[in-house]
Amino acid sequence: MTTAVADRTLNALDRCDRCGAQAYVRVVLESSGGELLFCGHHARAVEATLKPLSSDWHDETGKLHQKEAVEID
Repeated sequence: MTTAVADRTLNALDRCDRCGAQAYVRVVLESSGGELLFCGHHARAVEATLKPLSSDWHDETGKLHQKEAVEID
């Protein structure tokens, strides 16, 4: 059985598999095709171990430093 993972942007509903915080990194494991989601902190903690085992390392941690435009009426 294979698992297809859609290439999509992570959103506020995606939660870290370790702590439940908002996920900013999606890892697709090469062997199983399974998906893991991590917050920035936990992604850095497991990167050295999991990155060589992954077929895709989708990192959106850059969003943590983006400032959103504010409308003033």
